[in-house]
Amino acid sequence: MAAKWIETITGSLEQKKQYKQAKARMEALPEPYAASAGAVQRYLMYSGDITDGDTMVQMLVDLADLWERASIDGTPVGDIVGDDPVEFAESFAQAYGGKRWIDKERARLNKAIDEARKEQS
Repeated sequence: MAAKWIETITGSLEQKKQYKQAKARMEALPEPYAASAGAVQRYLMYSGDITDGDTMVQMLVDLADLWERASIDGTPVGDIVGDDPVEFAESFAQAYGGKRWIDKERARLNKAIDEARKEQS
């Protein structure tokens, strides 16, 4: 009962557990994979703007999978992210639908303009 009350306030405890596990997996990678995975993960957290917890957790689990596989295979970091790491991270994030912070602002803008148009009619 207490867990349900806490989750109502803080969000899913299972999501937090999965997030921490994915982050720990990336931190456990050998260098330079750990640093690269951490940098991409940090960028996604700041710019990915996904608001759905399930989508965010799945994205981070997949990111951990990607870097673990690259480490095992010995794939060079440059072969993973290409010439533009920002483009790589943004393309990676776009593969995950989910609601984004900007969606709320887009809806507000559309509503404000619709109301303004109605006033002029």
